[in-house]
Amino acid sequence: MQEIQTFTQQLIDNVEKVIIGKRPSLELLAVALLCEGHALLEDVPGVGKTMLARAFAVSLGIQFKRLQCTPDLLPNDVTGVSIFDQQQQKFTFIPGPAFTHILLADEINRATPRTQSALLEAMGERQVTVDGVTYPLTRPFFVMATQNPVEYEGTFPLPEAQLDRFFMKVSLGYLDEQAEGQMLLNLGGVHPIETLTQVVDGARLPELAQQVWQVHVDDTVRDYIVRLVFATRRHKDLVLGASPRGSHALYRGIQAYAAMHGRDYTLPDDVKTLAPAILAHRCLIHPESALRGLTTARILADILKDTLLDIGEL
Repeated sequence: MQEIQTFTQQLIDNVEKVIIGKRPSLELLAVALLCEGHALLEDVPGVGKTMLARAFAVSLGIQFKRLQCTPDLLPNDVTGVSIFDQQQQKFTFIPGPAFTHILLADEINRATPRTQSALLEAMGERQVTVDGVTYPLTRPFFVMATQNPVEYEGTFPLPEAQLDRFFMKVSLGYLDEQAEGQMLLNLGGVHPIETLTQVVDGARLPELAQQVWQVHVDDTVRDYIVRLVFATRRHKDLVLGASPRGSHALYRGIQAYAAMHGRDYTLPDDVKTLAPAILAHRCLIHPESALRGLTTARILADILKDTLLDIGEL
């Protein structure tokens, strides 16, 4: 797993030249890349979500496109459109923003459900359908969508089915005082993104994703994942627990996380590290429980603690 470890360390180290003080979040996104999953960034404006996506694309040396979601955005604005070529007397397909390697869907919850569904097909099937014709998307294909957790006026909340399509949900949060001071110093001249260069070959991501499958997952760790997911489905404060897609994502995620750290085997600590990012957005809390101040993150933390105590130290 040395190859994967070197690849991801070089990638994260380079992105940190632009996004400082957020290495745990960068590692989570690197896991999503290795698993060919998609990430939802839910955070307040101005913490660097767009710059983060650009920094990953530049560091990987792959194509990047940004899609600003608004209520008047149409599905064809995502997938592309067929136009009639008068010279050739036939319809020609003009690819949309979905035909890229890293797609940033900014403020995805401002797009209408119809447009969200077009993006859903691209995320889930790695293809788009326009006028009855299906077009495959290139690999790697990574969607990084953002949404503002504070302002909901004029938005269309993502349905559970689409939330489940996201491999993980990540929040950057504010910087601490020292990191914010360093950020101001870094921005005193040319923005770091302007001098950032490619350090790894992003075209190798599909190949590295296959190597991740070779990481061993012990039966006890697999049993831990299953017990954890079933505990979310039985919890009294949750209307909806994690789906089978969630348990598979967690299984794949810990393999990638172990490989990133140079291991060919997984640990229970890997499950505890990744479970909040991979499972929390797949759980739906009871309205009454939410009124009592509970959150899915807090409930999942309790489940992690109780499930580990139930099966003993692994």
